Amino acid sequence: MALNNTYDARLQQETAVGAGVQILLLALLGTAIGLGVAGWLSGLAFAFATWAVLSRALHRSALRSFGPANRVTLGRATLVGGVTALVADSFQSAPPVTLLVGLTAVALLLDGVDGKVARRTGTSSALGARFDMEVDAFLILVLSVYVSTRLGPWVLLIGGMRYLFVAAAHFAPWLNAQLPPSFARKTVAAVQGIALLIAGSSLLPHTAELTLVLLALGSLVWSFGRDVVWLWRHGRATAVTAEARPQETAPAQPTLRELELAVR
Repeated sequence: MALNNTYDARLQQETAVGAGVQILLLALLGTAIGLGVAGWLSGLAFAFATWAVLSRALHRSALRSFGPANRVTLGRATLVGGVTALVADSFQSAPPVTLLVGLTAVALLLDGVDGKVARRTGTSSALGARFDMEVDAFLILVLSVYVSTRLGPWVLLIGGMRYLFVAAAHFAPWLNAQLPPSFARKTVAAVQGIALLIAGSSLLPHTAELTLVLLALGSLVWSFGRDVVWLWRHGRATAVTAEARPQETAPAQPTLRELELAVR
């Protein structure tokens, strides 16, 4: 028991350090650009939520070490917190686009690093994969909020698609089934961040940005639609197989005539 408590304390220290680094980044942003109240509140809320959720998940997991891959993901989460603060602050004053693009670009580039680190160090875990996915999803959501102020509220569909899927799974449990690995799914997910980053940087003409984000949304709808169809068919096939499987029944009791014949 004491050993488990020691491991848990070390894991909680990792999350506390992550929250501290997040607050330090907010302080640097505040000093550099004069971060407003909305930016501070959003950044602090993100830091607290990340610390609370991750601490609880680590406490419930069987991990004995936070691991290098999770540290990379925690670093990415810190950058996402900075992006969140800048986007929230953009509703009051325009943030430096270069700074917003820089933080986002580093967070996107590190997306493929934590997975490689986990595989090379043999520290892959379900918690790490979920942590990585949630950080990615929230970054896309925040970027879609930022780009929607320029291209229209329809862009929010990109950031909200995954959360709509999770909500739908509460009413349709067959959506919770395990999906097979897909390179196309990973590619489409990566395209969303790149497209929103380019659109948010204001480097392209308005029409080009609109076309790029529309294509990204179209690919996302296709990816989710394909997965939903697969899950629906898989769920139906599983149900049919379960119905077709013969039910186990108790052996039939011999009749009185059969008992008489057996005795004779």
